[in-house]
Amino acid sequence: MGFFISDALADAAPAAAAGPVGGDSMSIIFLVGFMVIFYLMIWRPQAKRAKEQKNLLSNLQKGDEVVTSGGIAGKITKVTDDFVVIEVSDTVELKIQKGAIGATLPKGTLKAI
Repeated sequence: MGFFISDALADAAPAAAAGPVGGDSMSIIFLVGFMVIFYLMIWRPQAKRAKEQKNLLSNLQKGDEVVTSGGIAGKITKVTDDFVVIEVSDTVELKIQKGAIGATLPKGTLKAI
């Protein structure tokens, strides 16, 4: 089976001892590029969503139509510091935390449903 594999013969010339050219600068450029991509794809969008959610929760008022993160839609009847009371139907009111509010709906959406 030796005829399928050719013999590896060492070259008589001494090998060059020089390392890769620009290795340190390339790793720094790679690290900076990774940090920029991390900022643009993860950090900034997350901060933007958090800011929008904070503004949404601070601007809640009586009469707003909202949807909770659990999917319950209703109209706000009372707002306190940490909790909101939403009217789901004529006789049912639910007290939920403000953080559970997922989105506000345009006025009149609940009547159309």
